[in-house]
Amino acid sequence: MFRAILYQQWKWTRLIVALGTVAAFAIPLFSLRSSSTAMDHKMAAQFLADVQSWGVLYPTLAGALGVLLAIALWAPDHRGRHVYSLTLPLPRWRYVCLRYLAGLTLLAAPVLAVALGAGLASLTASLPTGLHAYPVGLAIRFALAAVVAFTLFFAVSSGTARTAGAILGAIAALVVLQVLISASGSETNILMPVLNALLVAPGPFAIFTGRWMLVDV
Repeated sequence: MFRAILYQQWKWTRLIVALGTVAAFAIPLFSLRSSSTAMDHKMAAQFLADVQSWGVLYPTLAGALGVLLAIALWAPDHRGRHVYSLTLPLPRWRYVCLRYLAGLTLLAAPVLAVALGAGLASLTASLPTGLHAYPVGLAIRFALAAVVAFTLFFAVSSGTARTAGAILGAIAALVVLQVLISASGSETNILMPVLNALLVAPGPFAIFTGRWMLVDV
């Protein structure tokens, strides 16, 4: 059953997975294309700034892959009003678990691409003394970020459209309330505590923040 679900989900998401895998492999290679052992202090600082600017793409790609994959996996079920899943000879919870595991299996391709791209870039780069490459750490962090994004939106997408609408409505209401508070002249900020709770360690999305550096001191 797992193989059948995996093959089915691959057909639905192969374009997303293929493009994400190519991008995941290319980003590390492009980020170190200007490396050289003949760098003075100023040039090394500029090189690290360039690497850091490329680092923004890693959490962006991980989040986008997780979100798009999760939405794509449940879109056919929503269009068919979940008739297909209800006709299968297995309980709903097992069907959802198989769907989730199949999605994680598909995510393995871009994660492996990041690891291979970062490893190849590290081996071929000419780094000055004092700078070191961290391909393994970067690949692990990318994998964790992709899993977090996929897990969250998999849970949201597996529910009904009403559930997704309620969540989006709550977020929109929070934003509108903040706008009204600001318009009234008050300096109260109700969004910042929520964002800090989500994005600052030990928040669930802290993995997406901070410096994503393939090369650092």
